[in-house]
Amino acid sequence: MLQKVEGIVIRTNDYGETNKIVTVFTREFGKIGVMARGAKKPSSRLSSISQLFTYGYFLVQTGKGLGTLQQGESISSMKYIKSDIIATAYASYVVELTDKGVDEKTPNPYLFELLYQTLNYMNEGLDLEILKMIYELKMLQVIGLYPHLSSCVSCGETEGAFSFSISEGGFLCHHCSGKDRNRIQISPATVRLLRLFYTFDLKRLGNISVKDETKAELKTVISRFYDEYSGLMLKSKRFLTQLDTFNNPL
Repeated sequence: MLQKVEGIVIRTNDYGETNKIVTVFTREFGKIGVMARGAKKPSSRLSSISQLFTYGYFLVQTGKGLGTLQQGESISSMKYIKSDIIATAYASYVVELTDKGVDEKTPNPYLFELLYQTLNYMNEGLDLEILKMIYELKMLQVIGLYPHLSSCVSCGETEGAFSFSISEGGFLCHHCSGKDRNRIQISPATVRLLRLFYTFDLKRLGNISVKDETKAELKTVISRFYDEYSGLMLKSKRFLTQLDTFNNPL
């Protein structure tokens, strides 16, 4: 059955000498895999549409198993992302997180829009670290994880100073901080941004200026929460960690 879908290429794998298996996250059907025959040939009409990060329309032959990509129309090749190694690294993390975090053929129009907006903002040169962290926080709900960010996870206090407890799964107020001696000390700015990034509409994103210290706290909380609860092992994260170590040596 031939179907036209709106999608973003989130993974590609070479198959044989000339073919590719392309994973596309679509608005209509969620994640699907398709065979792009001859796509490795530079002269192929499928060569450009089967590139990683490409956003466009795909005409696919679907069935019970792996579909076949017949043709496509690129709307955006995400040129800046592909031309900048740092942007490529962050975008690669975002699409790998999407790929590993969702099942095949499970429609999620909200996540599709979130992925498109995130990559589009990255392609426009917005703050890559902030976009990555917003995406990570919003993906938590997709993979079934719900950190307690509205109040103290123990007593329900909503005001005052907070730390973050990985073991308790959320904020601890200063009265309850003794419940976790390994809690992460965070600033009021980090508390506000964790709440904001978790809930706000990414389409409303403007210019966000975040201090390096606050970014570091955000990254620590999000990374440790994912490590503890998600079970996801992402190759692209290792490169980002190395990049962060290079940019922020001890």
